[in-house]
Amino acid sequence: MITEQQLLDFMRETAYKPMTYQELEQHFDIKDAEEFREFLKLLNALEEDGKILLTRTNRYGVPERMDLQRGRLQAHAKGFAFLIPEDREHPDVYIHANDLKSAMNGDTVLVRVTSKGPAGGRLEGEVVRIVKRAVLQVVGVFQSHEAYGFVLPDDKRINRDIFIPKDSFNGAVNGQKVVVRIVSYPEGRAAAEGEVLEVLGHKDDPGVDILSVIRKHQLPEAFPDEVMAEADEAPDAITEEEIIRQGRRDLRDKIIVTIDGEDAKDLDDAVNVERLPNGNYRLGVHIADVGYYVRENSKLDLEAYNRGCSVYLVDRVIPMLPHRLSNGICSLNPQVDRLTLSCEMEFNEHMKVVKHDIFTSVIKTKERMTYTNVRKILEEEDAELMERYKDLVDVFRTMKDLALKLRANRMRRGAVDFDFDEAKVIVDDEGKAVDIVKRDRTIAEQIIEEFMLAANETVAEHFHWLKVPFLYRIHEDPDPEKLQNFMAFAANFGHQIKGRGNSIHPRALQTLLEDIQGTKEQTVLSTMMLRSMKQAKYDAESTGHFGLAAEYYSHFTSPIRRYPDLVIHRVIREVLENGGALTDERQEYLTARMPDIAQQSSERERVAVDAERDTEQMKKAEYMLDKVGEEFEGIISSVTSFGMFIELDNTVEGLTRLSALTDDYYHFDEQHMALIGERTSKVFRIGDEVKVRVARVNMEDYTIDFELVDMKQRQRRERTGGSGQGGDFARGEGRAKGKGREGRDRKGGKDKAGRERKVGREAAGKPKEGGNGGISTTGRAGRGGGNGVGTGSPGSFGFGSGKGGYNSPATGASKRRKKTSASGIFIGDAATPGSDARPGGEGAARRKRKKKGANGGNSTAGFVRKKKK
Repeated sequence: MITEQQLLDFMRETAYKPMTYQELEQHFDIKDAEEFREFLKLLNALEEDGKILLTRTNRYGVPERMDLQRGRLQAHAKGFAFLIPEDREHPDVYIHANDLKSAMNGDTVLVRVTSKGPAGGRLEGEVVRIVKRAVLQVVGVFQSHEAYGFVLPDDKRINRDIFIPKDSFNGAVNGQKVVVRIVSYPEGRAAAEGEVLEVLGHKDDPGVDILSVIRKHQLPEAFPDEVMAEADEAPDAITEEEIIRQGRRDLRDKIIVTIDGEDAKDLDDAVNVERLPNGNYRLGVHIADVGYYVRENSKLDLEAYNRGCSVYLVDRVIPMLPHRLSNGICSLNPQVDRLTLSCEMEFNEHMKVVKHDIFTSVIKTKERMTYTNVRKILEEEDAELMERYKDLVDVFRTMKDLALKLRANRMRRGAVDFDFDEAKVIVDDEGKAVDIVKRDRTIAEQIIEEFMLAANETVAEHFHWLKVPFLYRIHEDPDPEKLQNFMAFAANFGHQIKGRGNSIHPRALQTLLEDIQGTKEQTVLSTMMLRSMKQAKYDAESTGHFGLAAEYYSHFTSPIRRYPDLVIHRVIREVLENGGALTDERQEYLTARMPDIAQQSSERERVAVDAERDTEQMKKAEYMLDKVGEEFEGIISSVTSFGMFIELDNTVEGLTRLSALTDDYYHFDEQHMALIGERTSKVFRIGDEVKVRVARVNMEDYTIDFELVDMKQRQRRERTGGSGQGGDFARGEGRAKGKGREGRDRKGGKDKAGRERKVGREAAGKPKEGGNGGISTTGRAGRGGGNGVGTGSPGSFGFGSGKGGYNSPATGASKRRKKTSASGIFIGDAATPGSDARPGGEGAARRKRKKKGANGGNSTAGFVRKKKK
């Protein structure tokens, strides 16, 4: 039987020329009728999945041999997009809005590269085929126009409204948040068409905001009946016969405790530490044996695979497993027997693991400890708590000693340890944000963190050398170009990083983090460093973890809330039960399955992170809603060409726009990341402390605007042009009545850097939004692509994954304006005069559209005309 891998490997050979199915049949010497049928099914499946293509002459080949790239589309609110290729070595491809066909954000597509920049510069391309749709339904605000309606998507990357015919309203009325199924995707001038599936409620009703995020990311809430039925079959307790039959090691006499947050209910890890007679430490990490209750390919297992992980939103948790399991038999509650997988490690004085053992066990935890109480015992020596837990005080002290030594050892080898302020938004019974509380990272959190890291590394290395199929947590080396950009950015603050490009050791980065501890630039340099790195993910191959400076790393410690942990638990138990090896059949099956599980788990993790970020940003904006007019102390966290971002002590961040700096005309110094006053020479730079007033809160985009306190009005002057970002044009106010010094036109034109200015408002893309993607803080996608924050040259981290060397794809991109008729009905988009989405001004495609009349693009009129035809 011909396998998928054999067929793809053959087609990728240099000598391969596209063949018909008959020629492929002959090459593989297929004679059996059943085998031929399976072969045809394989060809059809691979073509359907976009892994192979059928040419006009009915010949098969792989996309990469036909100058096509397969990957995921990363769209931007301004209309353009990037292809993030599946081939990690291939640079990103910029795709103009006109070349997207009907592709939308997240779609898997095939793209043809149409132009290549000099010396490895930007690649541009066009979508040839949409392989898999990512957006099947959209959440947004419904607008009724009697005979038809529109839904304005919450996700700004979907930059076209969804047309809803009258018979598809399904009860929706004006101003309600709705879930829409896309019936037809946008093609040319025709809008996407949809039907209302669910009405969530009015957009201002309590709870509708969080529900909208849940629907936007298509997070599953209730478990299907068959899944709940399986969960209900789980026992409430463990019998002695069960323990003996499985041959588990009995650890119920050991002093084992759980240490978690006060509100945690799914306790999946417990620890114990003891000092051995030889002076070594023995650490035991005991993890709930969830795999024993969630059998492979059961309904519970398939549901957990689809969910990938638990999602922790501001006011709720969407669990991976039903509460019957996660809070019941699988939770390591105090003073009850629980089945576990254990990893015991012996550390010598150099914190090297000299002996370890991984085995199935049964435990009974002595206490359910909280981070707060452990911290009070160890740091405050709280008399009441020390008396209450007098039998455990020495154990906690030993844990502290071991944890600090493990951490010191990890730092010596070069692990990068980011210490960002984290905050928790407190909401009331109706889901309204009432407070924001900072989370402290105390010695109690560090104890658990270090113990879990040690267990994860030990388990990963053990099973790597057994050569069994496994899932690893990997963190690839940073992109050399991004790292060079970051080094140049750090140099602006007087910090030199040893090493060059990809030869930089993580220890050099950790040294920088230690050097900037407590300085005003600490936050921004830490953030920029993090965003210059790649995202950690799951993989079937162990390629190391850059951030931890670990050669082997896996996720073993949270099977209740992470599917990869659950999968490797099954592998571990199967290996232990079969004398340290797998059968050939299981080895082959699991080897084929692991890459798929790794990819699925990584994708679901990204969805969870995006949803968690959305709800946090939303609730922080809501918390500041009634603070308009109040004054706060803050620190400048980022400086851009359109203003500066201020972070308050409670981690809320807002923008002070350039137009709000009214005491002078300010120029943006990209190299030093500063705004400099033209007349006063006043300087605003990252890390400066400022006093701000909350000017406005936008609950549509969940953004906050600040204005500086005691900002005086600037003196009026005769010259109206101004230079660079210093003049009024930089603020998008459009007050000049002629051309400025650089030959700018009266409607905005371009400044010295060749950037298109937005008329009437700034293009204020928040730099910290998003993990991967976002627009750079100079209002353009920075060189090196990137992960959210951008700072312009030389440290720009802009939109895309960063492999394409994009300097300025958003330069000149027009801000979308809604165009309406006299009655207020939306009839299309109008762009800022003199601008175009492609860099360099007005492109041929735009001139072509102009000839077609004012109602081109995504207009209602265009849509209705098409329907009438």
